[in-house]
Amino acid sequence: MKTKQRASYVEFLTAFSPMCCFSLNQILHAADQSISRNTIGRWVKEGKLVRLRQGWYSFGQMKGEPDVPLYCANRIYAPSYISVHTALSLYGMIPEAVVQLTSVTSRTTAYFENPFGQFTYRSVKEELMFGYTFKASTLESHRSIMIALPEKALLDLLYLYPQYKSPDDMRELRLDTDEIDVGRLDAYTQRFGVKALETRVHALKEAYGL
Repeated sequence: MKTKQRASYVEFLTAFSPMCCFSLNQILHAADQSISRNTIGRWVKEGKLVRLRQGWYSFGQMKGEPDVPLYCANRIYAPSYISVHTALSLYGMIPEAVVQLTSVTSRTTAYFENPFGQFTYRSVKEELMFGYTFKASTLESHRSIMIALPEKALLDLLYLYPQYKSPDDMRELRLDTDEIDVGRLDAYTQRFGVKALETRVHALKEAYGL
């Protein structure tokens, strides 16, 4: 019996590892109908699977691979894309290391913590879900990661964190502005259509001479 269970896991690993993370529905609708909820629960207890949030899993052996949490962040609470401090850090635009993975979503605000990290989702209107790109990853099957463009990550930050108001507040971010396309920044600002955000962007430009 133990040999059969090990073989079943090996087959499952082979079939699902290219997906990186996967839902309970995907598991239960797989061709191998012998994989039950009890089997999944046992594999979680054994550390073979990691529960990312209710109904979503990945493999324990993927912990520590740099692009895995980013891709999982996109998948476990969709639609969403990596943004604000996390995206700015990945672009090298802020000096601080970021602990939480922060995404923007059109769904309600959410937070999940699991062995892969802390996942925060900030809610915006559906019409503000723009300005992201698909970044190539190191994952198997070359799966891409949805991440805000530098200008959109910055605007999401100023929109969601209104405490940044004055030029002095902006300087506290210690931004490296080499990645910023001012034309795109202006176009995206207009697309938001929020006067308070336009004022903050003006303060940003004053602070960094943009």
